[in-house]
Order: sequence, then structure tokens, then C-alpha cells
Amino acid sequence: MKKVDPMDYAETILKALPKGVLLTTKADKVNTMIIGWGSLGTDWAKPTFVTYVRESRFTRTQLDKNPEFTVNIPLDGYDKKILQICGSKSGRDMDKIKEAGLTLVDSEVVSVPGIKELPLTLECKVVFRQKQEIPLIADKFQNFYPVEGDSKDAHITYYGEIVNAYIAE
Repeated sequence: MKKVDPMDYAETILKALPKGVLLTTKADKVNTMIIGWGSLGTDWAKPTFVTYVRESRFTRTQLDKNPEFTVNIPLDGYDKKILQICGSKSGRDMDKIKEAGLTLVDSEVVSVPGIKELPLTLECKVVFRQKQEIPLIADKFQNFYPVEGDSKDAHITYYGEIVNAYIAE
């Protein structure tokens, strides 16, 4: 592992996000999912990564049990099969790590591993979480919050203090 300052990789992280990076959790088992929304910054005088997870996701259940996560970012190309599996399947139903052929890398500070195939890794501990209110301007957000009956599947915002960052080698 090569330790890095995450802010030195801010441009890399922010450019990768819309294409999809992995958010990895570990409670009942190791699970990962694709995220395309997030932010890197400073909150409460600490480096943070902020991510958004829908209430219905297995990842949310994992984060409630163990409030730690890693964010795994590609530095070069990677197998698009990873995105297909991790972005369309649920960890409740299958072992996405095995199915996607991912290699876990032990983290140094948190209990959640990194992923070798997406080597830039941020180790994070949740310092704050908040359920989002569904936006009032429905027409601008309807693609993100489809209504099924009366239930809306809002996101929970997780602020993760970045406690370590490295490139898996």
C-alpha cells in the first residue's frame, strides 16, 4: 500500500464519481455497490467523503450495523463487468465480490477492506448521517425519486471522516 493524501487526488475522485466508483461495507459480510453521487471536502475540520445511500439498499443495512466504509476509485481502466454486477445486483441475494472477481485488500484503520481492481481507497468512519427530505420541486427530481404508491425511497446522507487513504499495489 502506498499512503496518499486524498486531497491530492481530488480531481481524480471527482471525475471518477459520475462514471461510478465502489462504496464497500462490511457487517454481515463484505458488500460493495456502485455510487455516482458523492463529495470530497472538509467538514468539522476533518477530511470527509459524503455519500448517499437509498434507505432500501442492503448497503444501508450494513452501514447501520458497522458505520465504516471504503470508497474504491479506479486510476486506470477496469473491467466494465464490475459496474454491471455491482450496480445491478443486491448483496442481500448474492456475493457480489466473488461474482465480480474482486480482490479484497485489508485496510489499516477500518474493518472494511479496499478493492485491488479500483486501487485508490479512502477508509472512512461515519461521523454524521441524515435522512434526506424528498425535494418539494417534484418535477426536477422525479427521475431520482420515483413514487411507488405512497412510499418514496429517500437517500440517507453519510459523512465519512477519511481516516486513511492509499493506493493498493
